Amino acid sequence: MTRQTALSVAQEQLKLAVEKLELDPGIHKILKKPKRSLIVSVTIKMDDGTIGVFDGVRVQHWDVKGPFKGGIRYHPDLTIDDVTALAMWMTWKCAIADLPYGGAKGGICCNPKEMSQGELERLTRRYVSLIFEYLGPHRDIPAPDVYTNEQTMAWIMDTYSQLKGYSVPESVTGKPVEIGGSEGRVCATSLGLAFCAREAAKFLKLNMKNATVAVQGYGNVGYNAASIMHSLGCKVVAVSDSSGGIYCSDGIIPSAVYAHKKKTGSVVNHKNCANITNEELLQTKCDILIPAALQNQITKDNADKVKAKIVAEGANGPTTPEADKALHEKGTCLIPDILANSGGVTVSYFEWVQNLTREHWTLKEVNEKLENKITKSFYDVQKLSRKEESDMRTAALMLGVGRVAHAITTLGLWP
Repeated sequence: MTRQTALSVAQEQLKLAVEKLELDPGIHKILKKPKRSLIVSVTIKMDDGTIGVFDGVRVQHWDVKGPFKGGIRYHPDLTIDDVTALAMWMTWKCAIADLPYGGAKGGICCNPKEMSQGELERLTRRYVSLIFEYLGPHRDIPAPDVYTNEQTMAWIMDTYSQLKGYSVPESVTGKPVEIGGSEGRVCATSLGLAFCAREAAKFLKLNMKNATVAVQGYGNVGYNAASIMHSLGCKVVAVSDSSGGIYCSDGIIPSAVYAHKKKTGSVVNHKNCANITNEELLQTKCDILIPAALQNQITKDNADKVKAKIVAEGANGPTTPEADKALHEKGTCLIPDILANSGGVTVSYFEWVQNLTREHWTLKEVNEKLENKITKSFYDVQKLSRKEESDMRTAALMLGVGRVAHAITTLGLWP
C-alpha cells in the first residue's frame, strides 16, 4: 500500500483551498514554499567520548501575520519534507485560531530513547546556538513536539537568554511553570480537542454522557484526551499505542491504563480488556474516534470501515485526502487537525502574552480563554462549511489559507 508523504498531502490541500478561493496563481506559488529552511549539522561530544553528528532543521513557512511559531521534535525518521509540511499546517492552524503567528517547525534527526539526559541537553543547546539569529520572541518562538518536553524548552530558553545576556522567557513556550510556563499547557491540545468534539456532538444531537470513544495513540495528547472525555461522562472503550491496543465494551479508566503503560511499556494486556491492533481500533464501533498517533492512519483502504460518527484529529495529518472524501460522503463529521488540535498553540500564545507582560494567569483564566478561542474557531469553520456545502477540512483550509493570502495581498511585496 503506497503512503502519501505529508508534504504531498499538504500541497494537495493547499491547491484545493487556492482553487476554492480562486486565489491569484502567484499567491499559490508563494504559499507552496517556505520563506526559509535552515539545515544545520549539530555536533556534540557523546558520553563515551566520541563525537556525534546529527542533522538539524528549522523550517519557517510564512510570517505575514506575526512571528513564526511551531514545535521542535526529536525523531530518528525526521525529514525536511515532513517538517516543511508541518510548518505549512502550523501557518493555517494559527490563522484559523486567529493567532498573530506564522507557521514553523523544526527538529533533529536522532533517537532520544538511546541518548542520555546530558547528551540531549548538549544536543539542544548546540542546535539553538546554530539557529540563534533566526529565533526570538518577535521572530520565531519554538515549542515542544514529539519526544521533546518542558525540560527541552527550559534548555532552549536558557541558551537563548545566555546568548542575549539577559533572561528572555518569551523566547520559547511550553516551559515549566516555575520559569514562566503557562498553567494548563500540558492538557491544552487535548482540552481544545474535547471542546471541538463537544460542539460537534451538539450538531449531531449526540449526548456526550455515555458517548463511546476510541483513542489511537496514548502519549500526552491521546492520554489526556481520553481522561478529559471520560471526565465529561463519555465511555472510553478502546485505546492504543505503537505496540497495539485494547478494547473493553464496559469502558476503561484512563488513569489505570496509563499506570499499566508506565509499568509495562504498553497499554496491551490490560486486565479485563481484549487486545486489538491499531487497525482494528480505527474500525471500532464508537461515537467519537480520536486519532492521536501518526500521519496517514485513515486511508482510502480503511475509511469505509470507520464506524465513528465524529472523527476528531489529535495527530497531524492522520487522514489522507481520499479518506477525507470517503468519510464526508458517508456522513462522518471529521474535525480536522488544523482545528481540533489547535489548543496547544493557543495556550502557547497565552504563555507568550503572559511572558511579554510578566503576568501569570490562573488555570481557570487560561481554560476559559481557551474555550472561547476554540469554540469561536469551531463555529467559524462550521459556518463556512455550511456555506460552501463542503467538509470541515476544506472549510478550515479555506479559512486559514484565505486569511494568510489576504495578509500577503494587503502587505504587498517589498522591495
